[in-house]
Amino acid sequence: MTKKREVKVSVCEIGGAKRPAGRKSNRNAFYRHKGDMAWCGVRDEPYKTEEGAWSGIIRRVLVGGRGESAKFHVRYFEIEAGGNSSLERHRHEHVVICVKGEGIVRTGKTKKRMAFMDTVYIAPDTVHQLMNPSERPFGFLCIVNARRDRPKVLG
Repeated sequence: MTKKREVKVSVCEIGGAKRPAGRKSNRNAFYRHKGDMAWCGVRDEPYKTEEGAWSGIIRRVLVGGRGESAKFHVRYFEIEAGGNSSLERHRHEHVVICVKGEGIVRTGKTKKRMAFMDTVYIAPDTVHQLMNPSERPFGFLCIVNARRDRPKVLG
């Protein structure tokens, strides 16, 4: 009988759990909130890698892209004052929950102001955009399907 070598994982993970060497996916994880919508073990990423009609926005991936088997991803986005996401549409649906500041969500031709804990469901193939006309950052959680199509960016 061979003994499995154990590897210690990040202190951000539940109970400092151990996992067998070589196993890189689908483990429990706990990301401690450090304040101001930052989490231990979660880094800032660019909103998109390509240039576009968007500005002043960062992304922090909380669940998804680390080998989890979840059928959804949870990301935090923050738009600085005067910034906006791209105007786009895609076949997948998503949910947006405002957790910091205030902003505006455009769905189709409708614009609504979002404030703390306001939630919007964006149906598949809906033209949408998030904007921050205020002077404080606008932060929101975005929950999407793990398997999804690439957005079609609109003018």
